[in-house]
Amino acid sequence: MRDEYDFSNAVKNPYTKAGKTVVTIRLDTDVIEYFKALAANINLPYQTLINSYLQDCVKTKKMPTISWK
Repeated sequence: MRDEYDFSNAVKNPYTKAGKTVVTIRLDTDVIEYFKALAANINLPYQTLINSYLQDCVKTKKMPTISWK
């Protein structure tokens, strides 16, 4: 194996999908429980389900209804 490699002419793999961004958000416990239960019923990871729902909101330009406790 070489000590150094020259990547100056390297090309990004065009077949890879764009990665996801890792974020930390605070969600109410009942929200997480709802999505976990729903995800278990359809045999899907709950984070994938939440991401899918948020993607749908983006596509349909859904506006939130805010109610303060």
